[in-house]
Amino acid sequence: MIDENILRAIYSYCENVSDDQGDVLYQLYRETHLKTMAPRMASGPIQGRLLSLLSNLQTPNHILEIGTFTGYATICMAEGLAEDGQITTIEVNPELNHISDKYFKIARIRDRVTSLIGNAKEIIPTLDGPFDFVFIDAKKKDYSLYFDLIIDKVAQGGIILADNVLWDGKVIDGSQDATSQSLREFNQKMKENESISTLLLPLRDGLMIMRKK
Repeated sequence: MIDENILRAIYSYCENVSDDQGDVLYQLYRETHLKTMAPRMASGPIQGRLLSLLSNLQTPNHILEIGTFTGYATICMAEGLAEDGQITTIEVNPELNHISDKYFKIARIRDRVTSLIGNAKEIIPTLDGPFDFVFIDAKKKDYSLYFDLIIDKVAQGGIILADNVLWDGKVIDGSQDATSQSLREFNQKMKENESISTLLLPLRDGLMIMRKK
């Protein structure tokens, strides 16, 4: 097993030789760490640059984000939007909205983002597709349901991403808590779903990338 210090050094090196996140995202990441109870929920520089890269490759017209948190990933994905593209983002916690809204304005994407506050399970059925790009990063036990709710709304060739699917390694260490079991079942369900191509990356806490065939 690689020493944790070496892993941190590798991560730092990768961050240093990748594109810079820019000042707006730096300030948002810093404020997230200063003002929220779980700052690790923000995507961060490496994953953020990947989201931006994938979005730029896809140039989506409509992005759906399930789990806004403080808006870091939202801004990253917005970097690849088509000229008239829009993002719909759902967050269950209204107390975070003042941070995300502040930085959407600073990043000059406020008019391209529709922020919805509430339970994603209730909101998603009310939304119209098609979505070209979907990022799932909300309640982990509901990932399978989120997928079922959005898959028919995703355009052919559309990208779906699911974050935290390794759950600190608990999906492979035999943990029997409800979240670990739910994510383990979700990962296997995606593997067996013939309507998508699937790649699970050991990035941060596990990022699954899917493409609708």
